[in-house]
Amino acid sequence: MSIDASLLERANNVCELCSASDDLAAYIVGPDAGSPNDTIIVACQTCTGQIDGGALNSDHWKSLETSMWSTVIPVQVLAWRMLTRLSNESWASDLLDMMYLEDDIKTWAEAGLPDEGDTPNAPTLDSNGAELKDGDTVTIIKDLVVKGAGFTAKRGTSVRNISLTTNPEHIEGRVNGTRIVLISAFLKKAV
Repeated sequence: MSIDASLLERANNVCELCSASDDLAAYIVGPDAGSPNDTIIVACQTCTGQIDGGALNSDHWKSLETSMWSTVIPVQVLAWRMLTRLSNESWASDLLDMMYLEDDIKTWAEAGLPDEGDTPNAPTLDSNGAELKDGDTVTIIKDLVVKGAGFTAKRGTSVRNISLTTNPEHIEGRVNGTRIVLISAFLKKAV
């Protein structure tokens, strides 16, 4: 989506979430909560890729410490959503505790999170169908390019002390010192 000049001016020609100045685009914050001008922000490709379900690079989102205080409501909404998704990180949980949203804005922010009730009690399974639990150790079975983090998670890498997510197809763990989301179908539970 092309960027309106007034939108770029409001954003000072940088991503309104992380302040990057490259690969900027207009991003619609859904679900629709008002007029189109009230739902659009300027975001970089790295942010939009991770917002839309790519692997989360928690270090990238530490910029929310600043952007969460934006006066632009859709920026506040996305900051709250990303901090909620990263709330297992202590720094994100602390920022989320400091953040205040008016009731109607918080309702909009919550509407964009995946429903926990969509898959009640759905187990997270590895590539062999073994059930994964918080704290397990898994092995990556295929080289995986980690979008936004700039590295490839190599086949055979052990990921210790994993955390389950609300999506039964994803787990979170540290690879190369970076906390990322991995697809459980590319993992094998360590014995």
